[in-house]
Amino acid sequence: MKNDMLKNVLIWTVVAMVLMSVFNHFSTQGQNSSGRLDYSDFIEQVHQQQVSKVSIEGQTIRGVYTNGDAFTTYNPGDPGLMGDLLDNQVKVSAQPPEQQSVLMQIFISWFPMLLLIGVWIFFMRSMGGGVGGKGGPMSFGKSKARMLTDDQNKVTLDDVAGADEAKQEVGEIVDFLKDPTKYQNLGGSIPRGVLMVGPPGTGKTLLAKAIAGEAKVPFFTISGSDFVEMFVGVGASRVRDMFEQAKAHAPCIIFIDEIDAVGRSRGSGMGGGNDEREQTLNQMLVEMDGFEGNEGVIVIAATNRADVLDPALLRPGRFDRQVTVGLPDIRGREQILKVHMRKVPLADDVEPSYIARGTPGFSGADLANLVNEAALFAARNNDKLVTQKHFEKAKDKILMGVERKSMVMSEKERRMTAYHEAGHAIVGWLVPEHDPVYKVSIMPRGRALGVTMYLPEEDSYSYSKRKLESQLSSLYGGRIAEELIYGPDAVTTGASNDIERATMIARNMVTKWGLSDNLGPLMYEEDDKGGFMGSSRNANVSGEISKEIDHEIRNLIDRNYKRATDILTEHSKELELMTEALMQYETIDAEQIKNIMEGRPAGEPKDWQGSDDHDSSASAGSDSEVKAQDESEKPVDMVKDDLSGEASSEEAKNSEPKLH
Repeated sequence: MKNDMLKNVLIWTVVAMVLMSVFNHFSTQGQNSSGRLDYSDFIEQVHQQQVSKVSIEGQTIRGVYTNGDAFTTYNPGDPGLMGDLLDNQVKVSAQPPEQQSVLMQIFISWFPMLLLIGVWIFFMRSMGGGVGGKGGPMSFGKSKARMLTDDQNKVTLDDVAGADEAKQEVGEIVDFLKDPTKYQNLGGSIPRGVLMVGPPGTGKTLLAKAIAGEAKVPFFTISGSDFVEMFVGVGASRVRDMFEQAKAHAPCIIFIDEIDAVGRSRGSGMGGGNDEREQTLNQMLVEMDGFEGNEGVIVIAATNRADVLDPALLRPGRFDRQVTVGLPDIRGREQILKVHMRKVPLADDVEPSYIARGTPGFSGADLANLVNEAALFAARNNDKLVTQKHFEKAKDKILMGVERKSMVMSEKERRMTAYHEAGHAIVGWLVPEHDPVYKVSIMPRGRALGVTMYLPEEDSYSYSKRKLESQLSSLYGGRIAEELIYGPDAVTTGASNDIERATMIARNMVTKWGLSDNLGPLMYEEDDKGGFMGSSRNANVSGEISKEIDHEIRNLIDRNYKRATDILTEHSKELELMTEALMQYETIDAEQIKNIMEGRPAGEPKDWQGSDDHDSSASAGSDSEVKAQDESEKPVDMVKDDLSGEASSEEAKNSEPKLH
């Protein structure tokens, strides 16, 4: 970077010097325009004997008046000039005209064009890429892949945790890169391409880098979007250049991140077969399985949209091996935490296993963020060690958002918020197969005004009908609590997000998961693979079936709404006790909730230190126009309720079970 800056400064300095010299040359010629005298006036001054001497240089006449002033004029070709000068006692001297060299004349005439060409070359060099930063006037066709040598890449498989199955899958690739003859002697060949599929943040890039670091081979990395440009053919040229460079450094690894940017199914673009992206894909297919073998060159690609890739990419001979890098289980999360905890000073009370149990659905990136947030909390408090309390605060911040103690609302609104969240918690506590209540808070966090957090006891991969209906009941608990205490006319808009999520769960139960007794195990709605993730479109159903779907969805909602109403009516005492506890402490934990549900006083939270840390006036007002923060990156089994009622629709998708 430093050399590039120095190089650019030198180039612009040279350009500036050339411009100054040329402009100076022209300005010097123009300086003589000062004191310019018309020829007729000059002859008149000669006849009046006002001119003492002249110097003739070609057609240019430079003279001096008798009073010492200088002047310049131009001879139009007067044949009697010399006679007039000599007759009037003017001293005449003559010099040959200044002759410019042919090269200078050519340079001056061509200078503007040369300047434009030079500027164009300069910018093309700046835009040029290529491995190692080398570029040229036509370097836009060069590959933008960055190469890491074995000395630069220090990542090994020991640095990858929580993906034991994936590491085992790629282990033989490492062996092949270290000793290719071991497989070639037996007639075997290593897969040409490995496609890593998994949610964002699960470590696909890290695993690919670890393969190269473990085998000590060069590692080329590039994004799928780096191939595609506005000029047709540039992407294909970059693919060819990348593979040529890879062959020169074989054995090596080419890693293409987000390959779905260039590897989508052909025929779906607006440009047809001449589309730049499709031509780039065609070139990649040829390079991976063309007439020439790429011995020792292994292509690894990563995507979280394997369903949109072109089938030709996935056939044997290209990306013929798919490695699923999924979300880590509880043991994997513990291992990942230990890897990231190496960088921070830990107190003796930190238990990675306990933190791993409380973070189901977290990816490796989420866990790295958790450790970093805990370290930031410790630094903010000027602590020397990161304690378990810091990790709890970091987890609450990630799951529920940042506390907003600056927001103020009336006592009546705070109490309504407390009833709302207590309704969620009590119904969730009592319905079967529901995730245990982890924490309830009326402290505004992020854009959420009130939060009821449910934390699974173990990782879940599929949901039963009973569990889904329990979720429907608990989602309506907040609205029902408001209705029971304040009456139907006082119900607020705070339940809008609860209604949205409940409706989506009920619709999926009927149209996707076959959990309707009347409609049976048929799919009436399917995922739209051409649209956004999670989007759906209606299958071809008749108007009568559509009415039946709406009727079944309404029955599901009504049945669970009534169940939640009966539960809260029966446990009105617990509703009042939990509301009072929330009004006093603002946040209550699972132990306090258990005490309330068993008829005992709530008691103080473990980390509660009085009103200094919990400003009773700092709560959020209900605002139906404020949208809650996007929860699309939250763990699958985490359920978050916010009184603002406007969370992203992605959150409802997160309530979907993972079907086998």
